[in-house]
Amino acid sequence: MAVPNRPEAPARSTNGEDLREFTARFASAEEIADWDRHVTANPNGGNLLQSEAFAQVKGQYGWKPLHLVYETADYSSYNLVLEKSFPLLGKLWYMIKGPDVAGAEDIPGIAAANREFVSRAKLGVFAVKVEPDIVDSPEARAEFGRAGLVKTFNLQPNDSTALLDVTPDEKQLLRTLHSRGRNAVRRALREGVEVRNVEGTEENFRAMYALMTNTVEAKANVQVREYDYYRQFWTAFISRGQGRLLFVYEDGVPSVGAFVINYGRKGTYKDGGSLQRRNQYGDSHLVQWTAINQLKELGITEYDFCGTPPSDRLKDTSHPHHGLGLFKTSFSKTVTDFVGCYDQVLSPVRYKAWTLAGEKVFRQLYWRRHRQQFY
Repeated sequence: MAVPNRPEAPARSTNGEDLREFTARFASAEEIADWDRHVTANPNGGNLLQSEAFAQVKGQYGWKPLHLVYETADYSSYNLVLEKSFPLLGKLWYMIKGPDVAGAEDIPGIAAANREFVSRAKLGVFAVKVEPDIVDSPEARAEFGRAGLVKTFNLQPNDSTALLDVTPDEKQLLRTLHSRGRNAVRRALREGVEVRNVEGTEENFRAMYALMTNTVEAKANVQVREYDYYRQFWTAFISRGQGRLLFVYEDGVPSVGAFVINYGRKGTYKDGGSLQRRNQYGDSHLVQWTAINQLKELGITEYDFCGTPPSDRLKDTSHPHHGLGLFKTSFSKTVTDFVGCYDQVLSPVRYKAWTLAGEKVFRQLYWRRHRQQFY
C-alpha cells in the first residue's frame, strides 16, 4: 500500500524553535536615501559600521558599498555589505558588524538567503564574511555551525568590549560604575577639570590624531590607520550630527581627547588618546562621563567603550588591549564577548585558494601599493 506524501516538518533551530525563512535583495534607491533610519530600526538597533557615513568612508578605500535587505515574516534587516573583486576568484562580501538579526537562531536562514540570492542574481561572490553582534555562547556557535559557517580571525576591536547600560538617572548611573571609575570622575569634578566640546577643524583633528598615536605607542600594540582615514571618518559623522569631539586642556594644549558617536540608541567611544604625563587626575574618566551624559540627552540607552581583551584574558598583560581594557572596565564591570567573524563559503574551490594564498597575497599587495589596512 502506498504511503501518502507528508509535508516536511519545518526546520528547527538548536533550541527546538522553527527556523525563520529569509529572502535577500538589494535596497531600493528610496531605502538607501533613508538608510540610517532603516538600519537603526533593525532588531538590535544597528551599528555605526553599518551607517551611511561609514559606507561613504569605505567607498574611498577600495571597497564598493552595497545595501542588502533581508526580509522575513516578522521583520526586515538592513545591512551594509562591503565588496571587493579579485582576479580569478571573484567577489568577497564583508558584512561588517552584520547581519543584524533577532538572534543566533536566524543565522541559518540568513545563510540560505545569501546562497539563493547570489546564485539567482549571478553575483559571482565566493564567500561572505559576517560578524553580527550576537553574544558568544555554545548555543550561538552551534547555530553558526548549523549554517555551515567557518570561524575565522576577528577583524573588529570591539568583538570583545565593555558595554554600559546608561538608562539610570545620572546619580544612579554614577553609582553603577566600577569604584575606580566612579572615584576618578568624582575627584576630577571636585578639582575643576574642564571638558570642552570642540569643532571639527583641521587643527583639532591633527591634535586628536597626535593624542591617539601617543596613547597607542604607550599602551597598545596595535596599528593606527593613516591620518586622512580618521579625518574623513570624523568629518562624515560630524556632518550628519552623529559625532562629536571632546578635549581636556593643560597649559593651553589638548591633553585628553575623545571622539564619540551617537547612532540610534547606541553611543560609542570610537577614538581616544592622551598625553602620558598630565597633572589633572581623572581627566580621561571625566571626558567619558561627560560624553555619556551628552549622548544620553540624544536618546542613547547603551554606551560601547569599543574594544577590550576577551573576558578570559582581562588580566593577560601580553594582550595588545590590556592597558586600554583596564581603563574601559573601570566604567563597566563586565566584558561582553561577541561571536566574532565567520565565513560563509559559497564556492569551496575559490575559497580554498583564498585561504591558502589569495588573502595573504592581496593583503600584502594592497599594503605595498596604498600603505593602508586591507579591511
